[in-house]
Amino acid sequence: MAGDGGRVVLIVLDGAGIGALPDADLYGDAGADTLGHVARACGGLHLPQLQSLGLGNLLDLQGVPPLPAPKGHFGRLRERSVGKDTTTGHWELAGMIQERPFAVFPAGFPPPIIETFTRETGLLPLGNIAASGTEILKDLGEEHLRTARPIVYTSTDSVFQIAAHEEVIPVERLYEICRTTRRILDPWHVGRVIARPFIGTCAADFRRTSRRHDFSIPPTAPTLLDALESAAISVCGVGKIRDIFAGRGITRAIPTKDNAEGMTMTLEALASTDRGLIFTNLVDFDMLYGHRLDAQGFGRALEFFDAWLPSLLNALTSSDLLLITADHGCDPTTPGTDHTREYVPLLVWRQGQEKGIDIGERESFADVAATVADFFDIPFATGKSVLAPGKN
Repeated sequence: MAGDGGRVVLIVLDGAGIGALPDADLYGDAGADTLGHVARACGGLHLPQLQSLGLGNLLDLQGVPPLPAPKGHFGRLRERSVGKDTTTGHWELAGMIQERPFAVFPAGFPPPIIETFTRETGLLPLGNIAASGTEILKDLGEEHLRTARPIVYTSTDSVFQIAAHEEVIPVERLYEICRTTRRILDPWHVGRVIARPFIGTCAADFRRTSRRHDFSIPPTAPTLLDALESAAISVCGVGKIRDIFAGRGITRAIPTKDNAEGMTMTLEALASTDRGLIFTNLVDFDMLYGHRLDAQGFGRALEFFDAWLPSLLNALTSSDLLLITADHGCDPTTPGTDHTREYVPLLVWRQGQEKGIDIGERESFADVAATVADFFDIPFATGKSVLAPGKN
C-alpha cells in the first residue's frame, strides 16, 4: 500500500559531475571534475541557492564555499553501472544497474548495420564516423543538401545519430527513419538513436533545431517508474525523460527545447500534480556547453538555474521533497568532447528537515530510486534511501 507522500521533484542537471570516479582512468577520464573545473574557468561561480543546499560542502568549488549548516542534506553518488552515458545514468537513478555495457562503435558502424539501414530506409547514409554534431554539419551538410543522403554519426557513447535538413528530409520523416533504425539496432544493444534536424543554407550557418528526438532502447529490467505505475502514482517526465525510458512508466510527458523551458514546465507540472513524481532533465549543461567545451556557458547556465531555484522552493509544501542530482560528468576542460565518468551530487531538501546533514558517499545512483520509493512507501529492492526513519 502506497503512503501519503505528496510530490517529489527530481531534477537532473545533465552532465554536472563533481569529480572523477576511482575507475575513471578506464574510461580515459582521470582527473575529470566538471563543476570544479567550470568554477575555476569562470573565476568562481555565484550559486547562493545551491550553496544553501550544501553543494559547496561536497567539493572545492570556487566561489561556493562550504557552510557550517546548510539547509539541505548533501552527498555524492557513485555509479555502479558500466558506462557514462545519459541512458545508463538515468536508468541507475531509477534503480536499474547496468552490468552489460551498451555497444559503442568509435570507428563507425559495421557493414551489416549500414547495409540493413540502407535496405530498410532506402537511403545510403553519409558519414558513418565518430564526430562532433556541429562539426559534421560543417563537413557534410552541403553534400547532404545536394544528395538528400542523411548524415549518420556516433561518438564514444552508444548512439546512432541521424542529421537531416528539415527542408530535405522533413522532421516527421526523419522520426520514421529513426524508428526503423531503432528496430534494426535493438539486437546490437545500442542505447539511443537520435534524430538531429537542422536548418541553414551553407556550412557557415547550419544550426541544429530544437526538434531533436531520442529513441532509446527500453529498460531491460524494472525501474522505479514501473513500481510507481503499479502503485498508481503518477510520473511526469519533463524534458527528454520519456525518450530515455522509451515511455515506460511515464504518465505524462512534457518535451522541452532548453533549460529555461524545462524550469517553467517543472513549475507547471508541480502546480497540476497533487501526488506523484516530477522527473526533470535539464539538458543544456551537457548538450550546449559540456560537449562544446564551453566552460563559461556552463557556468552561466548553473547561475541561471540557481537564480530560478527560489521559485521552485517557494512552490513546495511540507508534504513535498526535492532531489537535485546529475547523470554523469561532461567536463568542458578535458580533452575530447564526450561525457566523463564522475561522481554526481545529491542535494535533498524538504521543509522542516534537520539542517546540515552529510549523507556521505553513496554506493549507487540507485539510492535516488530507493529514496523516492521510501517517500511514497512502496516496495523497491535496489538502492538505499537517504530519508531518516519516520521522516516521510
